[in-house]
Amino acid sequence: MSVTIETQTQPHSPPALAPPASVIADPAALGLGAFALTTFLLSLANSGLLPGAGAAVLGIALFYGGIAQVAAGLWEFAKGNTFGATAFVSYGAFWLSFWWLETNPAVAKEAGAAGVGAFLLAWTIFTLFMTVAAIKTNGALLAVFVVLTLTFAALAIGEFSGQVGITRLAGWLGLLTAVLAWYSAAAVVINATWKRAVLPVWPR
Repeated sequence: MSVTIETQTQPHSPPALAPPASVIADPAALGLGAFALTTFLLSLANSGLLPGAGAAVLGIALFYGGIAQVAAGLWEFAKGNTFGATAFVSYGAFWLSFWWLETNPAVAKEAGAAGVGAFLLAWTIFTLFMTVAAIKTNGALLAVFVVLTLTFAALAIGEFSGQVGITRLAGWLGLLTAVLAWYSAAAVVINATWKRAVLPVWPR
């Protein structure tokens, strides 16, 4: 007599589904918008067009140009965008440090024109090599960094030399920088909302 042993096959469990990838909105519109608006207000004062804007910019420098822009940079880190993360966190920190200097006049007085000039020169150097990196982004962003480099350079020269005319020139360059940055911010948010390229950015 033969005995047949039946083996029960265990049903295969279905493969585990990968969790849906989280979608992070493009933080560039926030970062560029924060930078543009803060730069615009300060440049109104530097150009001599609206001197009172120099006081009004302090709150914006802390909350929008500073904190909001740093937040945008941290989201760029999450997206894996080294350029955007470096730019937004750095310039957000610039506005935070600007706010701190302006609200601590004793420190600014101790630094003097030479100290503030060195501060601006260091930012000129940083912006210059970021401009080299921007060559591989798009034409709109590259234009922002080219003019921003000239703005920082003029501000530094104005501080070192004490020539008000150079600082006024820096103010006008800053206004142009703000307009270009606003255009780039508008392109990001409008193109994303409309789901098509409404405003060109000229990818490189």
